[in-house]
Amino acid sequence: AFLIPYLICVVVGGIPLFYLEVAVGQFMGIAGLNAWKICPLLQGIGISTTIIVFFLNCYYNVILAWAFYYFFSSFTTGDLPWAKCGHEWNKYCVDFVNVRNIDCNNTEKFGNLTYCSNQTLKLDPTTEFWENKALGISEGIHDMGVVKWDICLCLLFAWIVVYLCICKGIKSSGKVMYVTATSPYIFMTILLIRNSLLDGAGEGVRFYVTPVWEKMANMEVWVDAGTQIFFSYSISIGALTALGSYNKFKDNSYRDAILFACTNSGTSIFAGFIIFTILGNMAYEQGVTVDKVAESGPGLAFIAYPKAVTKLPGAPIWSCIFFLMVILLGLDSQFVGVEGVVTAVVDQWPGYLRKGYRREVFIGCICILNFFVGIPMVMNGGMYVFQLFDYYSGSRIILFVGAFECIAIAWIYGIQRFYDNIQMMLGFKINPYMMICWTVMAPAFCMAIFIMSTINYSELTYGRPSGDYIYPQWAIAIGWSMAAFAAVFIPGMVPFQIWRYGLKPSEYYLLLKPQGLKEHQLRPQDHGEINLDNFRDSSLRYRANNVPIHNLEAQPNLYEKRDAGRENPSFIGERL
Repeated sequence: AFLIPYLICVVVGGIPLFYLEVAVGQFMGIAGLNAWKICPLLQGIGISTTIIVFFLNCYYNVILAWAFYYFFSSFTTGDLPWAKCGHEWNKYCVDFVNVRNIDCNNTEKFGNLTYCSNQTLKLDPTTEFWENKALGISEGIHDMGVVKWDICLCLLFAWIVVYLCICKGIKSSGKVMYVTATSPYIFMTILLIRNSLLDGAGEGVRFYVTPVWEKMANMEVWVDAGTQIFFSYSISIGALTALGSYNKFKDNSYRDAILFACTNSGTSIFAGFIIFTILGNMAYEQGVTVDKVAESGPGLAFIAYPKAVTKLPGAPIWSCIFFLMVILLGLDSQFVGVEGVVTAVVDQWPGYLRKGYRREVFIGCICILNFFVGIPMVMNGGMYVFQLFDYYSGSRIILFVGAFECIAIAWIYGIQRFYDNIQMMLGFKINPYMMICWTVMAPAFCMAIFIMSTINYSELTYGRPSGDYIYPQWAIAIGWSMAAFAAVFIPGMVPFQIWRYGLKPSEYYLLLKPQGLKEHQLRPQDHGEINLDNFRDSSLRYRANNVPIHNLEAQPNLYEKRDAGRENPSFIGERL
């Protein structure tokens, strides 16, 4: 039921928006706030995307910390530590038994939940290792407890690795990504072959690829598919614009974007086969259907697969391979996210941050700041904080931003103008389907899913063996505040721009004109266009206020002669 909506979302929203952001970055040659000078009215998109990717970086590296912890824990000559009971963290454990009957008299652990003999509860060692050993999870977000120093050190190690890989710029991180992006495919192929030989693997694959048509009408499936596309493609977080800005003006980014998008989705589908072969085996062993053993969220990587790998011969080796794959794939995403923040800020103040080793120092400061923000997520109550960040700052809001990106380019800057700009860069016309998507289909897709997810909004919970934990209202208020903080800059920049340039109501139309374009970025018909770059000059302003606009547009010499031989003051310059 998920694959078909997923593929539709790829074609309608994923690939078009992916290339839109890359093309904007390549055309403008700059990232962050300045990239969206292409549409001054909605320049706040640059701030919103930078805030979103900063939030994302804070909690995403916590996943890498957990992966490092499991990876290091896999180095053992005996059984994996989550394979059997008998450890100090095991309190209600049964060796590899999926469920057990609970005595009606033994309900102390479960508060006001009553588990009687006709009810079941998962009490396997893998779950207890995850919750009691790795997380040391508390009763709720109100009980943060203490820092889990073993996980905290893994988080520190993850940030050190990220810093060392990207501190020398995009070229050094690009070389590292040749390894981190390709080697997981070797591990994934090995795991798929091994998993396919397990009993029940075929049933898991059938469950994965067989559509359940009645679920296609479930709006939640479409919301999940849309948010998954945006998240996996890194859309609406500013990272793609940052990476696109490193391209040469004439690079064939269209080919690269299509290739990357297809590879990304192909990898996700391929990984699904790996997971569902192992879930099929788990269902076979336990005598239940596949949907009964399927996990979601962090539980898929840190409960379902570790549970299954314990049954394989040479389990520590397979565990090391799996978590090394998770680490390498996670590092790729983290490189992109951190580069998105760094490039956006450096491009805003290039004269200061590009001198000497200031860029390296700034990257270090960003990593340190993200590390300290992530510390609450490695405390006893850290999982609740992690879920809060993930649910509110990294899901619905990116759909909202994506819709406004399409509006900025297709409806304000002009879809035909942008289409011509791409032809200037590539030397050929791209498929007109992209124009249709940017103008109608993609913004409608984004807003529809955003509205549906808002209408069907349910307050955040965290699933535990003892029952779902419901977040208190003050925590939910914090979550909505994070989402609002990221979104408010899109409309909020409009009055700021009016105040910044001192525009009168008759001059508001200038916010619809692109700013900061150089000669090679203009079409012949764009020369002489009045915009904020030239209109804010006091002498031209005087002339403009005394000459009808249509006459002014017909007389470009009013400012062309004045600007002859002078570089556009708003242009940042060539990237070092």
